[in-house]
Amino acid sequence: MKPSTLFLLLFAMLSVVSCEQDDDPQLQEFLVARPLTMTLEAFARSVEVAAPQPLQESGKIYAYADFIFVNEPYKGIHVIDNRDPASPEKIRFIAIPGNVDLSVKDNYLFADSLQDLVVLDISDMDNIRPVTRLEGVLQDNIPWPFEADIVEYGSWDPQTEVLVGWELTTERLPAEEVQNRLWRNDALMAEAAADSGTGQGGSMARFKIVGDYLYAVDSHNINVFDIANLEAPNALDDVFAGFDIETIFHRGDHLFLGSMRGMYIFDITSPGAPSFVSEFQHGTACDPVVVDGDYAFVTLRGGNECGAMESGLFIVDISDITNPELAISYPMDSPYGLGVQANQLFVCDGASGLKVYDKSDVFNLVPLAHFKDVVPYDVIPLSTHLLMVGDGALMQYRYNEAGLELLSSLLLKG
Repeated sequence: MKPSTLFLLLFAMLSVVSCEQDDDPQLQEFLVARPLTMTLEAFARSVEVAAPQPLQESGKIYAYADFIFVNEPYKGIHVIDNRDPASPEKIRFIAIPGNVDLSVKDNYLFADSLQDLVVLDISDMDNIRPVTRLEGVLQDNIPWPFEADIVEYGSWDPQTEVLVGWELTTERLPAEEVQNRLWRNDALMAEAAADSGTGQGGSMARFKIVGDYLYAVDSHNINVFDIANLEAPNALDDVFAGFDIETIFHRGDHLFLGSMRGMYIFDITSPGAPSFVSEFQHGTACDPVVVDGDYAFVTLRGGNECGAMESGLFIVDISDITNPELAISYPMDSPYGLGVQANQLFVCDGASGLKVYDKSDVFNLVPLAHFKDVVPYDVIPLSTHLLMVGDGALMQYRYNEAGLELLSSLLLKG
């Protein structure tokens, strides 16, 4: 028999076996999550500056001077040179395991790394320099992989290792075996939760610098830092703020916290000790918040881990800061970030695209534009143009009377 004939025969036999396995009614497809870990020693020295890298998942976006920083959840920060907004360029990747947020003041970048706060000097982008690391001053922010059917802890030891993320794979497994795994994982989950102290973080902005203070929210608290000495921030007492807090926004003497239960408002007249003012409750849903004039704009995203079934845009009257009241709501599909610039309102409505409205009359929002070919996650309205990140791309739009005009598009995945 010729070698080529033998090869074809073997290939055909393997194909038949493979097809039989795929058709096995005892096997089902399951999404399996396994922990990605580092030793405590490696984690303590894990911040590294590297060449540009492809982005797999878009996170927080931050603009500072001529640069844009895009977080890749739990991995680090992509640095983009934006001196020419029509032709932005990726120039660096700052690897920070467990990172989901950042903020910058006077060429010092503050970022979370699980429960630690790290500070980097970015005055020279060709020589980004780690400055200090405050250990254990934040709550861990690695979320539970809710989308997974099975969570395999394997040999992860919370006493000697740090959980920095999850690896998700699709596997065909016998249903009976899966039930056994689920039983084992329930016990492991309870044990790990007691030992590791890990928790869930937010989706949009959780860091905000106001003057000489950095405010970082976790699920229950405002973590306050005096950053008058930028190279040696001082952790002050945490302030209990509520439950399931996800985002933070600043205007004047107030912080506006978005949570899965509502919006909390805090006074920062005494910046080192924020004090509660009022709250607006909306049920249970994931939400960021921005404020403009007498109104707070809140997007509520229902479904999955967010709790509520319906999504929408809520506009809250805050003319009386002590008694916020719902003015009106509009239905949305699956909104994430949002922003305002003059009379324009921008809503990142997930797979339904970027929506632009004239908000001159909040009781009658007028649609100006709808970009259906993008999947936006977050926006930053600058004075001259809009930044938008989502689905592995950075888009920049020039403002015009009709809404927006595309200025540039940078594929971050490449």
